[in-house]
Amino acid sequence: MASPLPLQVSEDEVEITAMRAQGAGGQNVNKVSSAVHLRFDVAASSLAEDVKERLLALRDTRITQEGVVVIKAQQYRSQDQNRTDALERLNALVNTVAVPPRVRRATKPTYGSKQRRLAGKTQRSETKALRGRVRDGS
Repeated sequence: MASPLPLQVSEDEVEITAMRAQGAGGQNVNKVSSAVHLRFDVAASSLAEDVKERLLALRDTRITQEGVVVIKAQQYRSQDQNRTDALERLNALVNTVAVPPRVRRATKPTYGSKQRRLAGKTQRSETKALRGRVRDGS
């Protein structure tokens, strides 16, 4: 079975604001708003309901209690590159939950595996029994 196409979040569902980046960068960092702050409201999005549920169930610090994904991108000096980076990171996050997890079905251990387990336990028991006090054989 071929894997489904990755989900793409539409840019009009995302709120992007430019801001000044933090950290070292010399004079450039103080005068250029190159960092990007991306906000994506999961509940109001056009994603499928099951994808929304799995996304909101993630224990990710980028998702607020209100169900808004907040991503800050400031890796590049260009605002356009940071914008692209933030969108890629959002799409990667959404695609982690795009495919539902496989349902685990419980199986019973085989007869052979039970026998091997019991044989191992018996052998271990015999080894430990030899560690006791030495008894006089008379």
